Amino acid sequence: MALLELHNVHTYYGGIHALKGLSIQVNQGEVVTLIGSNGAGKSTTLKTICGQTRAREGKILFDGKDITQMRTHEIALLGIAHVPEGRRIFPKLTVRENLEMGAFSVTDKNLIEEGIERAFRYFPRLKERINQKGGTMSGGEQQMLAIARGLMMKPKILMLDEPSMGLAPILVEQIFDIITELNKEGMTILLVEQNANQALSVAHRGYVIQTGEIILQDEAATLLANPQVREAYLA
Repeated sequence: MALLELHNVHTYYGGIHALKGLSIQVNQGEVVTLIGSNGAGKSTTLKTICGQTRAREGKILFDGKDITQMRTHEIALLGIAHVPEGRRIFPKLTVRENLEMGAFSVTDKNLIEEGIERAFRYFPRLKERINQKGGTMSGGEQQMLAIARGLMMKPKILMLDEPSMGLAPILVEQIFDIITELNKEGMTILLVEQNANQALSVAHRGYVIQTGEIILQDEAATLLANPQVREAYLA
């Protein structure tokens, strides 16, 4: 069953045509990855889905509902969590305060505490840093915090933008292990990732985007074996 659908979406930055008739689908329970070179439109796709950038043409459906013109906070409340490129945690807030900000619409304190404990189950290191300010932590710890914050509202879909960027290989492995664990527990994930090999290794399906257009789509394993993909993105 399709949870998220983009149909012929066109997005512009001023006069720049960033997405040119983009159509993708993410089914319930899948990990779907969007790969492509820098500037291909990967981050723009996520921003358009969550309303930070408006689609000028086309339609975006989430759980059967047209969200194309909805506001960002309304989209978030429907169950779409966006973990942006560059982490963008609140550097002057503690780990606990960052997590609480992720549950901005939750009024039940017990549910907030449950969310924090769930985050610590996935990311035990954050529990050790609970009172530490986010800006003083390592890049890997900040990425863990950004993902944990995204999980605080128990979203229906988690959109991750370049979660491995700038991380040491051992931390990259940890992040992708967590992505796999989240999916095994039922989380639907749309993954934008510079590390195409890692992304296709954990995904069910993938799309290749080039200058705002989908040029290839297939099962992840098939894309991994595709000579064109290997030469362009896996070399």
